[in-house]
Amino acid sequence: MEKTLIIIKPSAIRRDLIGELIHRFERKGLQLCGIKMMQLDDKILDEHYSHLADRPYFQRIKNSMMKTPVIICVWKGIDSVHIARVMAGPTNGREAPQGTIRGDYSVSMQENIIHTSDTIENAMIEIARFFQPEEIFEFAQLSSSVLYACDEC
Repeated sequence: MEKTLIIIKPSAIRRDLIGELIHRFERKGLQLCGIKMMQLDDKILDEHYSHLADRPYFQRIKNSMMKTPVIICVWKGIDSVHIARVMAGPTNGREAPQGTIRGDYSVSMQENIIHTSDTIENAMIEIARFFQPEEIFEFAQLSSSVLYACDEC
């Protein structure tokens, strides 16, 4: 099954939204298979946001991501990358529809609560950036028989 990376950002940590966000992904039916809290630093943020390095707001994003520790999660499920992106909503919280995470909890482009992998390929790269293989757990999810049809998994 597909895996995706989700970072609960400092804007969510400072607003005590950790449990609410994890709850949403659990209720959707994704399986949590890796989780940790860590303080990000320049080195890992330079790598993670390298695609934004030439943007004028690059340092501002890094500063924001270092305000508090973050919660980094690996979630598993069929189409988990797509599901997480839809659940998060558009990057700009002001444009995100009600019912999405950003639509419900963000009014900012930058302080937008959550990071989700954008492709399956990037999810694999991002998971490897933040987790060692032994930190990702595989176990039977009791609810899988009611989450998917027998021919979906």
